[in-house]
Amino acid sequence: VTNNAARPPGVVARHLKELGVDADPGDVVTSAQAAAHEVARRVPAKSRVLVVGGEGLYEALRDEGLEPVDSAAADPSAVVQGFHPGIGWAALAEGAYALRRGIPWVASNLDLTIPTSGGIAPGNGTLVNAVAAAAGRRPDVVAGKPFRPLFDETVRRISSRRPLVVGDRLDTDIEGAVTCGADSLLVMTGVTDVHIMCHAPSNQRPDYVAWTMTGLFAQHACPEMDGDATWTMGGWVVAVDAGTLVVRHRGADADDGLRTVAAAAWHALDEDGDRQLDTSGLDPLWSPR
Repeated sequence: VTNNAARPPGVVARHLKELGVDADPGDVVTSAQAAAHEVARRVPAKSRVLVVGGEGLYEALRDEGLEPVDSAAADPSAVVQGFHPGIGWAALAEGAYALRRGIPWVASNLDLTIPTSGGIAPGNGTLVNAVAAAAGRRPDVVAGKPFRPLFDETVRRISSRRPLVVGDRLDTDIEGAVTCGADSLLVMTGVTDVHIMCHAPSNQRPDYVAWTMTGLFAQHACPEMDGDATWTMGGWVVAVDAGTLVVRHRGADADDGLRTVAAAAWHALDEDGDRQLDTSGLDPLWSPR
């Protein structure tokens, strides 16, 4: 389940296979597919839809029985926008021209930035903001995480009754799960580190945490509170003392430690929402090893 609207499911599946994951195109759900489905709900069949994006959106629209176009002069019935590294000024301008007519606008996602090999770069949300400034309006629907359409599309596709959302980003993966009422597992293999996790607002807190994907195969016990601000589990003892998170004793299992730290931090934030929680003491201690 990905916010990446640039690549069709077949391309994503091939990449996953290169990484050792046995995936088929049908196993992949993209924000482009969710966006195309949202467009199809709003316009008649076979309608022209202006694409501000890449092949992932073109393919998804065709699969929905719609005709993708790249010019406002084609009189589109809607605009759909998703990230592609080749998007230029001309494509953004065509989107703005068409949107001035008041037609529906669906964005694949609003991620302001994306990580690249060269560093942090502008994401689709930044490009959406550029079009919005020229069009004088915002998207009618956002399909990708943390909004519902992508999750609804996933549940619809697999007929899931109780999905578990696994992700490494609080403001997309985990917030989306909370929004949809699904359980979630936060893994510390991407953009979220222990300090970000500790300061998560209530709408971005996972049900489960683990350092890696191996947490999918482990039992997740709950830390227990011992006293007003001390939490324990598996030999770990974590407390909040005068606004500072302190690991008083280390246990054997790093995942247990992560869960105990999360419980202590979130309880402290909930008890005093204005508190500035200091987690700097975790730096020399925290490693999954």
